[in-house]
Amino acid sequence: MNKRQTRMFALVSTAIATVVFLGMTVDSHRQFPTLTNSDQITDSVVRGQDVWHNYNCINCHTIFGEGAYYAPDLTKITQQRGVPYLTAFLKDPSQFYNEETHRRIMPNLGMADDEIADVIAFMDWVSKVDNQGWPPRPILVAGGSIPGTDLSLSQQKTEGQAETGSLPPGARPVSDDNNPIALGEALFKSVVPTCAACHSMAAGVNLAGPSLAGMATNAAKTIESPDYKGKATTAEEFIRESIVEPSAYLHPGPMYSASGTSFMPPSYGKDLSPEQIDQLVAYLHSFK
Repeated sequence: MNKRQTRMFALVSTAIATVVFLGMTVDSHRQFPTLTNSDQITDSVVRGQDVWHNYNCINCHTIFGEGAYYAPDLTKITQQRGVPYLTAFLKDPSQFYNEETHRRIMPNLGMADDEIADVIAFMDWVSKVDNQGWPPRPILVAGGSIPGTDLSLSQQKTEGQAETGSLPPGARPVSDDNNPIALGEALFKSVVPTCAACHSMAAGVNLAGPSLAGMATNAAKTIESPDYKGKATTAEEFIRESIVEPSAYLHPGPMYSASGTSFMPPSYGKDLSPEQIDQLVAYLHSFK
C-alpha cells in the first residue's frame, strides 16, 4: 500500500469503528430500562443507595465486580441470603461471625431499622439487574472453618481433603443423568437462592445455615426429639418439610432464625416443582 492508500484505510477503519461504537452505545441505552428494571427503583431503593454510600460499604464489598474485593461480592446477596437473614445480620453481625472463630471482621455499623430496610431494598434491586453474568466469578458468600483446624473449607479442598474419594456416597458424582440423586445435587448447587450458598455438606462446617452432613441420620433423631413439633414421621418427610416449610422446625442457634421464623427462604415450595423437591429430598437423604 502506498501512503495515500494507507491514509484512506486508516480513515475508513476509524469511521467504521466510530459508527459501530455509536450504534452499540445507542443500543445499550435503549436496553438499560429493561436490563436494570428502572421502573422498580422506589424511594426506598434510592435511600438504600445513599445508605450504601454513607457507610462506605464499597470499601470492603463489591457489586457488579466493582469495589474493594476485601469482603464478599454482594451483587446477588438477597437471592443468596434473603431479607430476614440480612436484617438480623446487619443488626448484629457478631451473632453470625466473629473474627476469632471465623476470621470475619464485619463491624456493627449501628444502622437504624429504616436504614437496614432501605439498604436491603437497594441490594434487592441490584440482585435483579440483568448483569449478563458479570462478574464471571463473584466472591461467594461462604466462610466457616472445620472445627479443630485453622483451615477454611476452600483451603481444605485445595489441600485435597475434600476430594471425590473422601466424600460420602450422596456427594460423589453420579453419571446417570436420570438418577434423582444426581438431579438433586444439580438443583442443590443451581436453584435460586442456591442451597450451596448457605449449607455445606461437610461435617462441622456451618455457614449461614447448618451443615447438612449426615442429613438422613440427623433428621431421624430430630423427629424423635421432644423439641420437634412438626408433622414429619420419617426422615424423608422431615427433609421435605424443611424445604417447603422451613419454620416448622428451627435449628438451634441465633444465626439460623429469629422471632420464630427461619432465615431459610420460604419460597422453595412454590418455586420448585414437586418432582424437583423429590430430587432434592433424594439427594439430601443420601447423606446418612
